Amino acid sequence: MNCQHKQLAQGQWQKLSLVAQLANIGSEVERALKWKNKNNSKYFMLAFERALELIDLTASDKKNIKRLKELMRVREMLVDYFLYDNVYHSTDRQWQNYFYYFNYASRMK
Repeated sequence: MNCQHKQLAQGQWQKLSLVAQLANIGSEVERALKWKNKNNSKYFMLAFERALELIDLTASDKKNIKRLKELMRVREMLVDYFLYDNVYHSTDRQWQNYFYYFNYASRMK
């Protein structure tokens, strides 16, 4: 997987709050859902890889150490939903709802 967020990986990401980080992850998940539903595997995979990259950057951010378990569970469930058997029975709507609140809170600041 290529690094698609080079500036963010160089330290800009850590300057964002956890809420803003999760809102950005949610934007990429939303794009992945859109392209998956349009059967465009190229754009779907690019958006999905960007979401995973942002989750990994969030997990490596020292201020989020107490949230590491949830972040890794979200990553696991996204991979399961998009690439495997969806054993957690996730839906598009559940992912949209999960990330919606981070987006809302981020915009309120």
